[in-house]
Amino acid sequence: MSAPANVTTHSFTGCRAQAIALAERVAERLRDGLAQRGQAVLAVSGGSTPRAFFEQLSRQQLDWTKVQVTLVDERWVPESDARSNARLVHTHLLQHAAAKAQFIPLYTGDASPEAGLARADARIAALPLPFDAVVLGMGDDGHTASFFPGGDRLAEALDPDGSARVLPMHAPDAGEPRITLTLPTLLQTRALYLLVAGEKKRDVLADARLGLGAARDYPVRAVLTQQHVPVAVYWCP
Repeated sequence: MSAPANVTTHSFTGCRAQAIALAERVAERLRDGLAQRGQAVLAVSGGSTPRAFFEQLSRQQLDWTKVQVTLVDERWVPESDARSNARLVHTHLLQHAAAKAQFIPLYTGDASPEAGLARADARIAALPLPFDAVVLGMGDDGHTASFFPGGDRLAEALDPDGSARVLPMHAPDAGEPRITLTLPTLLQTRALYLLVAGEKKRDVLADARLGLGAARDYPVRAVLTQQHVPVAVYWCP
């Protein structure tokens, strides 16, 4: 079985070079959106991997006042929590030039993602989609966004014909309850990037692309095998 034809890989010897290259590419996409529509929309992931990328992107010169930034997914915790993706974005991305961007959070303050779903959905519905860029990450278990193996609404979230924009997600290895953009929502983008670091994740990604053994069921494979939007993988050791 061959790898999907719509995936390209950009490998770097160092993670700083990776962060700089991706920041420059995403900034180009945002500038294109600003030039064509007078506004731009970006969706980003949390976790530790994107911090250097965020810091590089935050210094890119463009009209950030007309850029809206949201999250691919969020842990259902307030921004004061150290595990909040919103906190990560505010700390590392919405600084310097990018401090003027408008942030659209997924967490609503409701008791559960189910309780906050309607409000989170309305926020995404109000965005001028398609996104100009979506930046995903990947876990060692092959999850991306909050598409976790064993997730209670995984099949619905990955359904390419699904109508939901946003869904709650509970999974054994997810820690907190989550809320996530669905695959069809993520694919409403002009550019899709997968930011990956480390030898182990490189191997997980390779197996997922080929659908080898258990990797056939890795959630990230749904992103890699779709044919709607090309995927650019940015990898560093």
